[in-house]
Amino acid sequence: MQGVPFNALDFQRAIDITDETLNLYKHWFALLTRWNSRINLVASSTLRDFWFRHAMDSHQIHACLPPGTKTIIDLGAGAGFPGIALAVMMRDTPGAQITLVESNGKKCNFLRTVIRELSLPAEVIQRRAEDLTHQPYDVVTARAFAPLPRLLSYAHQFWNGTTVGVFPKGESWESEIEDALVAWEFKNKTQPSQTDENARILMVTKLRPKKKQDHGGQSIDQKSA
Repeated sequence: MQGVPFNALDFQRAIDITDETLNLYKHWFALLTRWNSRINLVASSTLRDFWFRHAMDSHQIHACLPPGTKTIIDLGAGAGFPGIALAVMMRDTPGAQITLVESNGKKCNFLRTVIRELSLPAEVIQRRAEDLTHQPYDVVTARAFAPLPRLLSYAHQFWNGTTVGVFPKGESWESEIEDALVAWEFKNKTQPSQTDENARILMVTKLRPKKKQDHGGQSIDQKSA
């Protein structure tokens, strides 16, 4: 699809959503266009390809959510990709709550405006991800936020035994997994990206820091070492 004009109707047909849901996406796009002229939410060149580069790329995360997902945390939410897209798709899910973590105050103001005007089941926390306290979520996600080893160090505090990390990654996804396995133990499945043939969506489970041996042969928690 890349290189081919991809508009709102193409997006609707590709993912089979109602007119009501499409209108929420259109409202988000209108707000993004208006705010982007004042603050740097996304590069203007990518805004012109909103429906494929941002909307489609974010929406595909929804298909990777485990059944029964209710609580999601999006680290480094930026302009709302993928957190706002997930909130749009889950707005009628009982008990759904999407938490958007963003340290930039202006971006937080934008996100709160979108949530309010679209009546979405979401909240915004203006903090750095590493400064948040431990709280488990069903799903942890992040898009274009950090390399996987560092991302897992941020995400781990939101993990419990059933948490799934759903992370879209670019063409370096294999090397990022290898690098992450140096310090972390986890199970991983991959899903081909619908927007980039070289990219993958990583679905990480059973995450825990590796243990290493000290000089006396004692096991030391990698995270606290």
